[in-house]
Amino acid sequence: MTQDQLKKPARTKFWMTVVLMVVLFWVSAKSTDATFSELFEGLPQIGVLLAKMFPPDWAYFSYVVDPMLETIRMALLGATFGAIIAIPLALLSASNVFESNWIVQPFRFILNLIRTIPDLLLAAIFVAIFGLGPLPGIWALTIFSLGIIAKLTYESIEAIDRGPLEAMTAVGANKIQWIFFGVIPQVLPQFLSYSIYTFEINVRAAAVLGLVGAGGIGIFYERTLGFFQYDRVASIIIFTLVVVLLIDYISTKIREKLI
Repeated sequence: MTQDQLKKPARTKFWMTVVLMVVLFWVSAKSTDATFSELFEGLPQIGVLLAKMFPPDWAYFSYVVDPMLETIRMALLGATFGAIIAIPLALLSASNVFESNWIVQPFRFILNLIRTIPDLLLAAIFVAIFGLGPLPGIWALTIFSLGIIAKLTYESIEAIDRGPLEAMTAVGANKIQWIFFGVIPQVLPQFLSYSIYTFEINVRAAAVLGLVGAGGIGIFYERTLGFFQYDRVASIIIFTLVVVLLIDYISTKIREKLI
């Protein structure tokens, strides 16, 4: 094949992909009644809303410190409980630890099901069970964290070096010893990194769980938005942004040390 003949299929594939993406975009826009005219008509409203937000009500910070601390505690507890429960689920979902599909596939299905349910829906369900407050938020974040950590961990387990495992099998190690001394030491840094990363995500998620009554700073988002107190909304957003950036910086440094 000449160089021109090799380029032709690649060019054809590229343009077919472009056409397919344009068609999918057009069908999606048509199905959702989304138009550029509506977009351009709504853009000026962004400026109106931002004008109502500034200047922020700086004095309102004193009212949201405790709810923000509650949000962080919810995120920490959710990530911790989720990480603990994720350990056995990740092991049972790893095909190189348990080679039987009768074991692996049901647990992978459970993890897929968990990740399918949005965190807000989980919070609403637990609010219906436990009532208003931070407890439903902690449970929702626990399930949410479990899905993320277990998924990432079992993928890391499947990528470990099999040499130490084969050596342990050769000297007669049982499954428990095999896991504790051959699997866990290899994936522990990644597991801790995933747990810290999930805590970071949970802080963002917990900030809006209060919209369904699950405690934290979200309750103040709902309250201030409901009374059109946009200057206070801006204060909460700025405070949340500072907290998230700080946690993101610290967690990134910790994860760099672990990996």
